[in-house]
Amino acid sequence: MGFENIVFYVFAAIMVFSAFMVITVKNPVQASLFLVLTFFSCSAIWMLLEAEFLAITLVLVYVGAVMVLFLFVVMMLDINVARMRAAFMQYLPIGIAVLITMIAMMFMVVGGDHFGLEQVAAPARQAADYNNTRELGLVLYTVYVYPFEIAAVILLVAIVAAIALTLRRRPKTKYQNPDAQIAVKRDDRIRMVEMKAEEKK
Repeated sequence: MGFENIVFYVFAAIMVFSAFMVITVKNPVQASLFLVLTFFSCSAIWMLLEAEFLAITLVLVYVGAVMVLFLFVVMMLDINVARMRAAFMQYLPIGIAVLITMIAMMFMVVGGDHFGLEQVAAPARQAADYNNTRELGLVLYTVYVYPFEIAAVILLVAIVAAIALTLRRRPKTKYQNPDAQIAVKRDDRIRMVEMKAEEKK
């Protein structure tokens, strides 16, 4: 087993472990942090596949932007952890059934009968001056231009939904009205009280 295979299995094990912790950990903030670790491991595997642009994009976009948004939303929402735990145990049998079904489908689709070096030849090594960013851009903005635009619209809707969730009114939170503060007059804030002068005896 070569060094590249060892690195691949190490990062693959970390990615599977962190992905499992995302769906099993009780704290939503910890789940988001485990998802960050999953993205880092996935980017390392993409580096092994000579997809440097995708690996860097995964770290910059998802870890640096999307996950920060997730953390802000999770920490700003009033999440009832007790209700989440009860719902987790309630839907656990359904989740296990879906998990077994997905694992069986993955083995049928990407098993040894369809994938592997015996079925698909290993990709050819590219030269050092090969620009995979240019090749990806040519494919992305020509062949897959409509799916790319649809994905952009979906991300925009997700951002708007996250902002709408954080702007909801809470009954025990005090808010300020800038319009009312600007329109206030002196008589609304100050009350003049007349008092008679008293002489010191």
